[in-house]
Amino acid sequence: MKEYDKNIWSSLDETEIKKLMDFSEGYKEFLNKGKTERLAVKEIINQAEKKGFINVEEISKGSFKNQKIYYNYKNKAVVLMVLGNDLREGMNIIGSHIDSPRLDLKPEPLYEDGNLALFKTHYYGGIKKYQWTTIPLALYGTMFNSEGEKIEISIGNDKEDPVFFINDLLIHLGKDQMKKSLADGIEAEQLNVIAGHIAESSDENEGVKENVLRLLKEKYDIEEEDFRISELEVVPADRARDVGFDRGLIAAYGQDDRVCAYTSLQAILEIEKPEKTAAALFVDKEEIGSVGNTSMNAKFFENLVAELLALSNDYNDLYLRRALAASNVLSADVTVAFDPTFPEVLEKNNAAKLAHGVTLTKYTGKGGKGGSNDANGEYLNKIRQIFKEDDIIWQTGELGKVDQGGGGTIAYILAEHGAEVVDMGVAMHSMHAPIELTSKADVYMTYRAYKTFYEKMK
Repeated sequence: MKEYDKNIWSSLDETEIKKLMDFSEGYKEFLNKGKTERLAVKEIINQAEKKGFINVEEISKGSFKNQKIYYNYKNKAVVLMVLGNDLREGMNIIGSHIDSPRLDLKPEPLYEDGNLALFKTHYYGGIKKYQWTTIPLALYGTMFNSEGEKIEISIGNDKEDPVFFINDLLIHLGKDQMKKSLADGIEAEQLNVIAGHIAESSDENEGVKENVLRLLKEKYDIEEEDFRISELEVVPADRARDVGFDRGLIAAYGQDDRVCAYTSLQAILEIEKPEKTAAALFVDKEEIGSVGNTSMNAKFFENLVAELLALSNDYNDLYLRRALAASNVLSADVTVAFDPTFPEVLEKNNAAKLAHGVTLTKYTGKGGKGGSNDANGEYLNKIRQIFKEDDIIWQTGELGKVDQGGGGTIAYILAEHGAEVVDMGVAMHSMHAPIELTSKADVYMTYRAYKTFYEKMK
């Protein structure tokens, strides 16, 4: 094994391993509480306020060096900042996304058939549709009733809650289905979520649906029409769990990319008086191409920086451009780890490995690096030097063989301002599956790497 290729479990002492295992408990609880982007924002702000961060709306003009602030953007994205000496000199930024692949309810979702009430869904992000059948599901989201009152929905995460379910075809009658490709075995319009079974009346066509609507009215004061303006998400109901006799791995929904969100959150919560402003971005809509007004493309972060410059009585467009261009950025997103069950899709020499540290990915994209940010060597050298100072265990990795597939992150968006940007995050198994797998060792080392970045990157 190469000297710089280290296994975290055999490299840390017992005291550090204890810290590692304790850190994972907080991470699992974050995953349980933050299963949607709105819930993740709520938990991020909750933890930030406990550490002294205040809403940016509470600060006034003048000097606010070392002030800890947060900016809640439409309850779907959030920015945390610890202000340094001079914002015009740039920032150390870590940007993650808090949306994950899921099923969204359609605007007219509820119908009845076969003595069942069901919801029609539209999948969000890249999924293997067959993976979403025959597993316990939860329903989260936001609705508004006829009076305009906002109603939060959360059903399926508490152990006393009912769960939801999507049927698959029984093997005894699956002859024709089994001849289809994995992509076609379950079609998008077959991802119908079972929402009820007991009939309210003798109406053979809509008795079950009527009962579901009655229950929703009684508990939430919701009418059928209210679904048309709702935001309801179906996600796995399972809680984060340890994996293996040694409990070294975590199986949970939404680890892409809430693992990088949590580790960067914990890192910035510990930053006190940085020379260079520290910023953590937690954004929405990455899984569908960073589109929409809560995505990284939405300019809300640039607008926040502009507002801060204005509050310091030092704003003009040139200063804003300089602040963004002089920044160092980690695009905090996950990548694939070598999986011995599927070795054929990876080039082993350049594949990340579980428990070998935070993964630096110089470029993403597809084929000939299409759609990627390709980081500069000078920037990578700076990162290597600060990691060496703090004994950070890190590795490099690519997202599979060159022409096997590929993917992208928010890196290219921040790079458009001229900032130095590289992708860096946790390598994982079963990415985009309802339940994903990470190593506790990599989660902890990623947190340590992010903290070092905030403290030492110039």
